[in-house]
Order: sequence, then structure tokens, then C-alpha cells
Amino acid sequence: MNAAKTNHISLSFDAISENEAFARMTAAMFMAQLNPTLDDVEDVKTAVSEAVTNAIIHGYEMGDDNISSNQADHQAAEEKSCPQVHMNCSYIGRELYIEISDSGVGIQDVAKAMEPLYTSKPQLDRSGMGFSFMEAFMDALTVTSEPGHGTTVKMKKIL
Repeated sequence: MNAAKTNHISLSFDAISENEAFARMTAAMFMAQLNPTLDDVEDVKTAVSEAVTNAIIHGYEMGDDNISSNQADHQAAEEKSCPQVHMNCSYIGRELYIEISDSGVGIQDVAKAMEPLYTSKPQLDRSGMGFSFMEAFMDALTVTSEPGHGTTVKMKKIL
């Protein structure tokens, strides 16, 4: 009997909007080893994009761009350590697991945050569909959070 093929990657990156695309593409390239369909790749890219964006915008309470037009603010931000988003990707056979976490403010009420159209930042013109998209595009989703200590999003996709 053959053992199921396994692999794992782990990375951390600055909680800035430019790294959302990096995380999305990293997950897509990692899962390419499993010869997924294009639909599966797009599903995972969308779910990762939503989870990473939530970590940046909500976890660390950053603005929509996370960029200041004020040169002094920009320089000060570069000089201090930027909060991190952590992403772990693994697979066992054809089951892909992705975990995205932050050490930010956490979510007071996870069940409420997962309701469609709920947003804690309406001033940013967010639609409140992030968790709904993650649930729709992945086969399993769990969200754990501790206020003041961060949030972890775990997703599973069966290919």
C-alpha cells in the first residue's frame, strides 16, 4: 500500500496589502504539485485572498491601502517592525490544508463576523462577504479567535 503524498510550507510576511497577491500566488503554486483544475486553483486563490485581506485590514486594523501619503508617516512605518501574517499550506494525498493567522486584535464574535454582509469597517466600503466566499470556495472552514491575541483561519480543499 502506498502512503499518501505529503508536503508542507510555512511563511510569514508583513501585513501590507502588497503581500496579499504574494500569498495568493504562493498557495496556487504550492497546490500546482497536485495537478488541480483551474476552478480549484481559482477557488483557493480567492479564499486565500479573503483570509489574508481580513488579517491585514481587520486583524491589525490597517487602512484599505495600508499606505500613507505623508512621507514622515511612511518613513516611521519602515523603521518599526511591521505586524506579520502567517500562512501554512500542506497536503495529504489530494487534501489541501491552508492556515492563515495573525496576532492582531482578534474577533469579538466569530459567529456574527461570519454572517453574510456583516462588516466591522463599513467606512472602508467592504462588502462583508469574505467569510462567505471562503465557505463557498473551500470544503471546510474553521475560524478561531481570541480578542487581543489574533485570529486563525483554517481551510480545506479536496482536489
